[in-house]
Amino acid sequence: MLDTDGSKPIYVQIAEWIEKTIIDETLPADEKVYSQYQLAELFNINPATAGKGLTLLLEAEIIYKRRGLGTFVAPDARDKLLAKRKEETLRRLIQELLTEATLLGVDEHHLLSMIEAERAQKRGNDS
Repeated sequence: MLDTDGSKPIYVQIAEWIEKTIIDETLPADEKVYSQYQLAELFNINPATAGKGLTLLLEAEIIYKRRGLGTFVAPDARDKLLAKRKEETLRRLIQELLTEATLLGVDEHHLLSMIEAERAQKRGNDS
């Protein structure tokens, strides 16, 4: 499940795995999240590494702690994660489009007119 040979730190992969379980609603709002020790056992990693992944999510207010009870999914976590993923995905796609357009010598005016034409065609198909 984790890519230990990749360039992405394991604690980031842990946070992303938990995010995925929140997005797909395996972990719904106010559900108890795995402890750092459960994550460490599940992924065969150091508990401190798992804890660092949880800290990322705590800082982003995706999860919250309840003293003596554990860590839970924030009520608005899924909405926050979907908005974040949407923003990141669109930004990446736009960057790729702009890079490719530059390589192909497509100017901004032509690119924008192509986007408008596609948008108009989609509206026509959706009617």
